[in-house]
Amino acid sequence: MIFLPIALILFIFGWLIKVKKVTWLISGFNTASKSKQEEYDIGKLCKYFGNFLYVLAYHYLFWGIVLLLLSQFTDLIIWSAFISSFFVVVGGIIFFNTGNKLKK
Repeated sequence: MIFLPIALILFIFGWLIKVKKVTWLISGFNTASKSKQEEYDIGKLCKYFGNFLYVLAYHYLFWGIVLLLLSQFTDLIIWSAFISSFFVVVGGIIFFNTGNKLKK
């Protein structure tokens, strides 16, 4: 049951970042020096990070629906969601940190 509120929060944060360009929600960007911030294309950064949060939101929405439909397998579903979340997050981190996609 916890997956659905998490999905909603991630979707809202993704929308704030992607559409409204609320960069202070992006960890480390707001505290970086001005020269470091100017190295990044804000439009691309907000687009990619917002999309990443949408992917996480849909991921948790999927597991929330599965948990509602198959509540007799709660432990298995929670562990499956945790393991797959790990791979989604690690994949996102690798994607963001390779190839200078977000630099100007």
